[in-house]
Formats: sequence, C-alpha cells, structure tokens
Amino acid sequence: MMRKTRSVALLATATALALGVTACSSSSKSTGSGSSDAVQKGGTLTYLAPSDFDSLDPQRVYTTEGQNMVEEIVRTLTGWQEKTDGSAPKLVGDLATDTGEPSQNDTVWTFHLKPGVKYQDGTAVTSQDIKYGVERFMSPDITGGPGYAAQWLVGASSYKGPFKGQDLASIQTPDSSTIVFHLNQPVYDFNETTAMAGWAPVPKAHDTGANYSTGVWATGPYMIKSYSKGKELVLVKNPYWSASSDPIRDQNVDEIDMKQGLDRSAIDQQLRADGPDAMNAVQQWPIAGADLTQIANDPTLKSRYHVIKSPGISYLALNVNRIKDIHVRQAIEFALDKTTARGAFGGSAYGDYASTMLAPGVEGHKDFNLYATSPSGDQTKAKALLAQAGNPKLTLSLAVENTPTQTNFADAVKSSLANVGITVNIVPVDQANYFSTLDNTKNQYDMAWMDWIPDWPNPSTVLPILFDGRQIAAQPASNQDISYLNDPAVNSQIDTIAKMTDPATADAAYGALDQQILADASVVPLFYMNFDELSGGNVQGLVPDPVNASLNFAHVWLKH
Repeated sequence: MMRKTRSVALLATATALALGVTACSSSSKSTGSGSSDAVQKGGTLTYLAPSDFDSLDPQRVYTTEGQNMVEEIVRTLTGWQEKTDGSAPKLVGDLATDTGEPSQNDTVWTFHLKPGVKYQDGTAVTSQDIKYGVERFMSPDITGGPGYAAQWLVGASSYKGPFKGQDLASIQTPDSSTIVFHLNQPVYDFNETTAMAGWAPVPKAHDTGANYSTGVWATGPYMIKSYSKGKELVLVKNPYWSASSDPIRDQNVDEIDMKQGLDRSAIDQQLRADGPDAMNAVQQWPIAGADLTQIANDPTLKSRYHVIKSPGISYLALNVNRIKDIHVRQAIEFALDKTTARGAFGGSAYGDYASTMLAPGVEGHKDFNLYATSPSGDQTKAKALLAQAGNPKLTLSLAVENTPTQTNFADAVKSSLANVGITVNIVPVDQANYFSTLDNTKNQYDMAWMDWIPDWPNPSTVLPILFDGRQIAAQPASNQDISYLNDPAVNSQIDTIAKMTDPATADAAYGALDQQILADASVVPLFYMNFDELSGGNVQGLVPDPVNASLNFAHVWLKH
C-alpha cells in the first residue's frame, strides 16, 4: 500500500479539488448525483469533437481527451475510482489486486493481477503482456506518451524496445500474474504512475506497432468497432469485460459514437439547443471562448453545464534557443496583457490569472510573482528591458492551434507585443496534430501556446517533465520541454529532489524550483485553467474528474 503520508497528502488535495468542483458547478447534477432516477441500460452516447486524438495507443496517448477515451478501452495496473456521489478520487487496484507493494526504499514495486481478466477475444491478460506494453514505451517507433518508464526503470535509458526481441531485465514476471518493477531511484508515488494508460497490457500477437492506435486490443468495457481517423470512432461493448473485477467503470450504454471534425462553436450551439441530435451527446474539448461567457451565465443550462476544476495551467513557451537574450524574454513577460489574452478564451470563466507553473491544488504550490503585478502588464518595464537588450528589431513566430479561440488569443499576444515594438507572425497548426508537432524538436517556433495538466496532483509530474533539458536530446520526437530550457542548475535540482523520500520536503523544494525556473523567463504563466463543458439532457452519471481534467464517462448512462 502507499505510505500514509503520501495517501493523506493526495487525499487532501483530491478532496479540495472535488470540493472546488462542487462549489463551482451550477447544479448538483453536474457531479453526477443530481438525478434520483435509477440507472438505465442501453442507447448510444454521442461524442461531438472538433478533431481526432493524437493517438489512442496506450503507450502514445498523452492528452486529456485521448486518455479519457482510452480508459474506456483499456485497464491499467492501478486507477482512479471516481464515484457519482462527489467523493474524492481514490487510487485502487484496477488490473492489480491492490495499489502495489513497495520495497527496498520504494525502488522495487510488485503487483499481482486479478484472476480472470480477459481481452476482447476471451484470452487471458498476463503479466508478460503488461511487461511488453511498458517496454513499448522505449521503442523509437512509439513516440509520445509520458517518459516515466524510460526515466525510472533500471536500464531503460539504453533500451530500444521489444520489437526486435530485446528484453528489459528490470521488469520481471516470475509468473503470469505477478510483475515486478526495479527502479533506479526511490519513487514513493510510482503506483500513481501505473494508473496511466501506458501501463495497460498489449498482446504481442495483436500489436501493429505505430498503427496500433486504430486497433487497440480492449480489456475495458468497450472495444473499437470502427475507426476512420479524423471522421468517426465507434466503440461497442466488450463481451469479455467483467464488472465484478472492475472497481472503476460501468458498461451502461451500448455504444459510444464519436463524431470528429466538427466546428467547436457549432458543437456548443447544438448542445445548448438540446435538440434530438444532442440530447444523448457530450463534448470533451472545452466550450469555445466566444461562447463561454454566454453559456456560463445562462440559467437554463444549469443542469447540463459542467465546470471541471483541475490543477492545470495554460502558458506561453518561449524558446530560449531562439530568444536568447534573457532581457527580451523578461520584456515579453512584462509586456503581455493577460486580460485580453484571457478574453479570447472566454474571460474569467476560463480560469484565474497565473504567475507560477505549479497551480493551486498541486502539492508544493508556492505563491509568488516575479513579473507584472497587474494582469494587463507593464509596458514601461518591458520597454526598459528591451533597451537593455539594445532595442533589437524583433520578429517572432507564435504557434497556436488552428481554431478561432486560439487565433484570437494569438491576436491578443500580437497586439500586446506590438505595443513594445515586437512583431509577431502567427502560425496556426492543425489541432489534431498540434502537440505532436510542437513536441518534435524539429519545430522552428519562437513562441508557442501550451497547456499542462499534471498526471496526478504532484509537482513531480509538472516541473521535471516540462523543464528537464536532458529530455530534448533523449526524446527528440516527444520532447515536453517546449521552451528548450536546459539549465544545469535546474537539471541538478531536479535530480536532488528526486532522491528525497519525505513528500513534504520534496514538495517544498519543488515550490522553490518553480521560482528558480520562472527567473529564467522561459515561460509566461497565463491562466490556472477551468474546463467548461455541456452535455445533452438525457446524459446522466457524468463525473467532473479533477485528476484528468475532463468529464469522466465511467458511469455514464442515458435516460430513455
């Protein structure tokens, strides 16, 4: 089991987040507990989406929307149990009988699998399948996904994956129901890592490598019936899923039909009208900025308007290899008018102004502000810093998603920087491929809009991932350090904190590291995000998920 100190810390954070959801929701229905009706079976849940996922491959998926859908298809060693009664998320064994057994100062973790768990074809899930799935993380052919496996498993940094028969010795399977992970450092919350999709089993016989996204072999309540990328994904019931062994998910609806490539505002208006095509529908990409204020203030939508609080942050990454003068980067920090930038996303309903990279709700969060005290910026200070840099004539590129909300945000940034003499060229990037494009070190953007949601509410899932410069060379196709900060002092402190075994000491050190990183002016923290979504009038059992920052489908059902 987890250490009590860690369990208590997480429970307190999760409880605070859950209470935040309840307080900010317009109705108790948005917690999934507002309806006293008995759960009904059957029907098709329609999922309205502006674009496809980057991937549904468990070892590649690393977006909120993708992770949430994958959780309906695959099960992992552990997972977050989120009930419709508004209680805090609880870490439980999913494929595993419990949340794992740490030993040797948290460097060895052992999990035992539940008996009788099967794939969609009726074959048994084995520990060897989980080992193979985790080994896929290290293959150069499987890009994206979190890098924890490569970072923490002994020998993983030089391992190139299982596709040519190689074995990673630090993952042991003494029998078909036991798996043991040997880590190169103590990781007291490793069992929270194993709740992520990458710790799902993959049967070697059905692995199609880079194409596995369209044919994921299911262990969860639903399996892929058809998948036309960019157009439609249809999930149907997995006949071999067992409710008795799954403490996380239900199997209430018959199908989940995801319609892709729709205009975001059109989705908002369709759900708002709640006509025949929308009553059984949900969205998961947030409400478009142009629609948010109106929808948030519409009292007739209270029962269907969901506010999901999360410890996530929206930020502007400044490429330090391209904007080399720190005075220029500091000038951008001061020049940016966050009020107009937030207006593009829908105003105050989108979230609070940010000054740190660790958001409130993340353990170790520390309140500080190194730059403009006013959210509208400080142009005088920005111009003074540019003078120190020699008043360069700058033209900078800014990457954003190719959506109206994002391009409006980019216009706000362009206007702010024009006021201090910096020209901005806006470069819209296809939304479906945005993060995979930006995560590739071949991108040539000076600045980029980004957001980040912790994999769980711990600073270890924020600062090391976004600012450890060593990953730039180690993971050139799935780099998360979009600022290209490679500061030896920051890297060294990340290593120092990783060796700390007391959670409170580590959390405090991460708070100080946040301030150290912001002093480099490699990112402009923008907003601590809320996620606002609508659902159709027949959709019940939705749970605002503070861990995944989305509406959780685990218990969804439809009124007939």
